[in-house]
Amino acid sequence: MAKFEIKIKAREQRRTGSSILGIAREFGIAKSTVSLWCRDILLTDGQKETLFKNRFWAGSKGRLMGAKANRQKRVKTIEESKAWAGSLLGAMSRRDLLITGIALYWAEGSKTDRRFIFVNSDPAMILVMYQWLKDVFGIQKEAFMPRISINEIHKPRIQKVLEFWSHLLELPVEQFGNPWFIKAKVNKVYDNYDTYYGILRLGMRNAAPFKCKMSALIELLSGIAKK
Repeated sequence: MAKFEIKIKAREQRRTGSSILGIAREFGIAKSTVSLWCRDILLTDGQKETLFKNRFWAGSKGRLMGAKANRQKRVKTIEESKAWAGSLLGAMSRRDLLITGIALYWAEGSKTDRRFIFVNSDPAMILVMYQWLKDVFGIQKEAFMPRISINEIHKPRIQKVLEFWSHLLELPVEQFGNPWFIKAKVNKVYDNYDTYYGILRLGMRNAAPFKCKMSALIELLSGIAKK
């Protein structure tokens, strides 16, 4: 098609309300060229409104497609990371489990007295430590003395909190110590009020001998950094 023919068709399309960009794409010419050819053509208010709406919906579609692509990219990254972690970690040996528990207690356990207390609000971490103590050291369920620490604004739902930890650890509520209510003032009620279960202090009866052994294990593990 000759250039003058393209110009005629471009002007015809512009008069019908087509966008400069759309015309340029259809005929494979520069936007600036179409703009120059059609600069004397005035669009009606209705045509301008249509073009605005089309640009808006096109932008929305582009944003949705971009968000979908980003979600797919994140999902792929997560899946690849899980596969990488699985291949790197492999099957956990008894020694691996032993070191894992020592490191966790070193980070989150009491160290200043003869009591054995592991403290955390993450149910998964509490469960790992609980299973570690039972599976690696053969601690009996009856020896555990769990106690909940939570702000006093949760008093009305404390039974629900107790039942949550009781179900997680498969221990009767009666085995838990009296909840320790923190009296710090809270200026607002957070969105997770109904799903927050406080901090669990996982203790044991007659723990002094075991605590001494744990301290020795931590001391040996800490020696790695000195080598």
